[in-house]
Amino acid sequence: RHQPAERTYIMRFVTKTIHAWLDYPVAFALVALPFLLGLGADQPLELAISPIVGVAAFLLTVFTDHELGIIRVLPYRLHLAVDLAVGLLFLALPFALGFTGLDAGYYLVNGFAVVAVICLSKPETEIAA
Repeated sequence: RHQPAERTYIMRFVTKTIHAWLDYPVAFALVALPFLLGLGADQPLELAISPIVGVAAFLLTVFTDHELGIIRVLPYRLHLAVDLAVGLLFLALPFALGFTGLDAGYYLVNGFAVVAVICLSKPETEIAA
């Protein structure tokens, strides 16, 4: 007799509120850290991409419909999708553009962290329940 496969459940504990409180410091860090760490010695893009994404992340947060959004016009689900795309972009950048050393590590760690937060985020339907 065929036994159904066991389902593996991921504990999703990052609520919409927790995510909102992470957004502004993360946006600030994406702008400031590349300068503080001295990224971009080999390629200007290594320095430029993160601050540009940080400013975009700040604006995304301002316009997201969550507790800390100021002009709440963007659905939280869209915010999560954009965050996931950024995380995947950061994971791909070192390979696509040949980043090495600290620069590659910076983008890989940030990309992994963003994807992890998205994977641990509660879907909005669970939040409302």
